[in-house]
Amino acid sequence: MQTEGKSRKLLRIHRDDNVLIVVVPIRPGDCDILDGREVVFTQNIAIGHKVAVRDIETGEKIFKCGVPIGSAKESIPAGGHIHLHNLKSDYIATYTLDKDHVFVK
Repeated sequence: MQTEGKSRKLLRIHRDDNVLIVVVPIRPGDCDILDGREVVFTQNIAIGHKVAVRDIETGEKIFKCGVPIGSAKESIPAGGHIHLHNLKSDYIATYTLDKDHVFVK
């Protein structure tokens, strides 16, 4: 376990960010302290991807580098992987597969 603010796997770029950037691959069972709360990761998350620093509600803005990059399409728990499956760009069209495997815009 890491002490708060001393994670070797995650990087906070800006104090207002509600996401952290993965700088060392995360594996299931890895744990860290995010905003004073211990989080145990449940999946592999690659370098450069984002994780929620705290629980994020559906529709809430996602901040990276101090600026909003989109909105949560669903609730995301602290430590949850944030990517195209649960992040909607508020600025450009994002093409993903919906649950029925139909392309949607």
